[in-house]
Amino acid sequence: LLMVGLIIVGVCIKSGLNSMADNSRVVNVKGLAEMEVPANKVTWPLMYKEVGNDLPALYNKINNTNQTIVTFLKQKGITEQEISINAPELIDLQADRYNSNPIQFRYNITTVITVTSDKVELVRNLIKEQSELLKQGIAITGGDYRYNVQYDFTGLNAVKPQMIEEATKNARAAAIKFAKDSDSELGKIKRAYQGQFSIEDRDANTPFIKKVRVVTSIVYYLKD
Repeated sequence: LLMVGLIIVGVCIKSGLNSMADNSRVVNVKGLAEMEVPANKVTWPLMYKEVGNDLPALYNKINNTNQTIVTFLKQKGITEQEISINAPELIDLQADRYNSNPIQFRYNITTVITVTSDKVELVRNLIKEQSELLKQGIAITGGDYRYNVQYDFTGLNAVKPQMIEEATKNARAAAIKFAKDSDSELGKIKRAYQGQFSIEDRDANTPFIKKVRVVTSIVYYLKD
């Protein structure tokens, strides 16, 4: 009986060691999925400046200019809900104690009208047509990084399942290739990490086209 018991214990220990060894044989692979999607939201700041010495006259001019811009936008298909007018930003150059140079105009006022819309193509065309405002004496100023046109993609939840599936397939294909090259077979998944989704411009020239990217990390068991 003692000998039989020792044999059984030995078999159990060997089986346990083999199981531990099998569990330690794993392969960690990553799967990439990328997709190009059009932006479905655009934020367009129309910024202009006014300078002068008569503050009430400047504010009257700004109100008239704002009305002209809003009318232009509405005529082109932008709704009132998609337009917001920021409070004017006033700089009193005469009150600048660090400026000792003579100034021609005391006040410098910056005004921004922002269009936020899901009509991306319409807004893109309007950006090209904003020269029509020049004919009415309104110069939309560019070059300030705070007032750049911004394109966004907000439909991530709609493409997540498809992209995760693709990334997982790519990871499994890499794992199968590794197992084959090492004379092993691919086992079950031990651990899986979805990874973070990133959304960025496809390139600097087409910010209205976004590249969505996700990398999954999966650990598979290997078996003989």
